[in-house]
Amino acid sequence: MALTGAIVVGPDARGRSVAIDEGRVVAAAPQGAAHLACADGEIEPGAVCAHTHLYSGLARYGMPPPDRPPRNFLEILQKVWWRLDRALDGDSLAAAARDTVARALLAGTTTLVDHHESPNLIEGSLAILAEACEALGARALLCYGASERNFGRDEARRGLAECRRVATSPLVRGLVGLHASFTVSDQTAREAGALARELGTIIHVHLAEDQADVDDARRRGYLGPLERLLSLEALPEGSILAHGVRLSRDQVRRAADAGCWFVHNPRSNEGNRVGYAGALSATRRVALGVDGWDPDMAAEEAALTRLAGQNGDADVGSRLALGNALAAERFGAEAEPLALGSLGDLVVRQNGAVRHVVVGGRVVVDNGALATADFGSITARARAEATRLWSRMAAI
Repeated sequence: MALTGAIVVGPDARGRSVAIDEGRVVAAAPQGAAHLACADGEIEPGAVCAHTHLYSGLARYGMPPPDRPPRNFLEILQKVWWRLDRALDGDSLAAAARDTVARALLAGTTTLVDHHESPNLIEGSLAILAEACEALGARALLCYGASERNFGRDEARRGLAECRRVATSPLVRGLVGLHASFTVSDQTAREAGALARELGTIIHVHLAEDQADVDDARRRGYLGPLERLLSLEALPEGSILAHGVRLSRDQVRRAADAGCWFVHNPRSNEGNRVGYAGALSATRRVALGVDGWDPDMAAEEAALTRLAGQNGDADVGSRLALGNALAAERFGAEAEPLALGSLGDLVVRQNGAVRHVVVGGRVVVDNGALATADFGSITARARAEATRLWSRMAAI
């Protein structure tokens, strides 16, 4: 879809105005540009969620717990999330994506870096996600997390092929995904790296989220999953490594020196009881994600502040802001948000609450309400699809 025309937002309560034209911040908008007044608000950059899973968006609508409580991280995957992703069909995925994207925009999150899996709906799944993002007006980086955990090498090849099919648009860019080192062969990891280089993009992968990932890499003869993927040339410069909980500071520095980004997901790590990713403070190349949790980045940042304090980690204040630099790399924009040449994505807050949201010059939240669709209809559809999804999960 084409971005909308020029707009000037402001001046706000601090006297700041931002002009946007053709999706980027400019010094002055052309004559006749639209105007969004916000004299009682404050303009700030749109937030970036640097790692999430849109497919899990229906979980909020009463997902039944497993018959027996999971005893560890692998059982959480096996008993919960790997059953959910196998149960997805096109309607439930679309409903999950639209519900999550809408909630993200209403919370002031303008960019979503998604990592997707739906083993029984691989072909066409990323088009469903792209359509939801473009229709509602969110910026997105999309990939399919190739894996061999269900159907072997054929599943991985199909996942990589789906990454190839992402259509570039003003709001969407494609990445190449690997689920995690412990669910792919060396051959798949190599092919993913080669595909990313062919497409001029990067890898997005879960890395060292839990000790199981480390143990698997060592059984294969590597020092760890990071060393494995580096040796297989599976991490082009700029690649996104989600979690990194079980890495040392030296490993974090090595990945950063190779040009990789890390994404800290504090609420998810706490909920899954995998630990706190304290070693990430060895680099500044760390953004903030939610790993499928509520895409309210203010809530995630609050959790980060709390957990950082509990773990004596003092150097975390820039992680939310650095998501803008990560997104800017993929869209070829200026890294400093709201600077000339940066992405035209911003939020106007009034007394701390989100009042307006603009993405690429398009007003997507107006006076606190979703401007691109009816939010009530989105949530009603999500509830209905959730009921169907739980029935299919029960049969798996």
